[in-house]
Amino acid sequence: MNNATNSPSGEPRGMKLALIGYGKMGRAIEEIALQRGHSIVLKIDMPNLHDFTRDKLAGADAAIEFTGPHSAFENVKALLDWNVPVVSGSTGWTERLEEMKKKCAEKNGAFIYSSNYSIGVNLFFELNKKLASLMAQHAEYEVLLEETHHTQKKDAPSGTAITLAEQVLEFIKRKKRWVNELSDNPEVLEIISQRVDPAPGTHSIKYSSVIDNIEIIHTAHNRMGFAGGAVLAAEFIKGKKGFFTMKEVLGL
Repeated sequence: MNNATNSPSGEPRGMKLALIGYGKMGRAIEEIALQRGHSIVLKIDMPNLHDFTRDKLAGADAAIEFTGPHSAFENVKALLDWNVPVVSGSTGWTERLEEMKKKCAEKNGAFIYSSNYSIGVNLFFELNKKLASLMAQHAEYEVLLEETHHTQKKDAPSGTAITLAEQVLEFIKRKKRWVNELSDNPEVLEIISQRVDPAPGTHSIKYSSVIDNIEIIHTAHNRMGFAGGAVLAAEFIKGKKGFFTMKEVLGL
């Protein structure tokens, strides 16, 4: 039974949320969820993995899953099997995302995935696509992606960098694939990853010619932008069925 009500602005209030993964991001999500009038009915982390069961999740309106690349797939799969709407932000497993979309359809479930839940980053995605479309006919510009994160980030390149790279490849047809290193091959798109502390996340796309450079940059100051977007996604998924991204959540 869902006891959530709607605020005057339309978003559900009083949702019962489960947090699958209770690291720094999970704690940031908890802080914002409580501020927005929701409750946390279950928190799963390494010490209590035995509590990740259908029965324990039965009272949750949605689960927000931020774990790691080695556990995310099985976590999301279980949540869909248990008919729990799920918002996942774990990166490093997107090669199996299409498989999970099919699972969601088979189960008539509700699933949101984004490599980055920050509202600013999702606006940055749209800006990246627009710039790439404008640069597509200008082969005199070479393109390079760079991303910097804290040393605890497990995957490289970041999921956000991969999303940005795939958007560039969609428009810059002279680039056939991305690589996570410097390269002399003109057909590859280079992504340079750096891991330094403290660094919540910076992503840049630079187009360089002998005449000038054009560059767009997004820099996160803290985790609150990511956490706030994840809570917004959980509010969005209430009462819905199907697969969604932050593009639908934000109406882009």
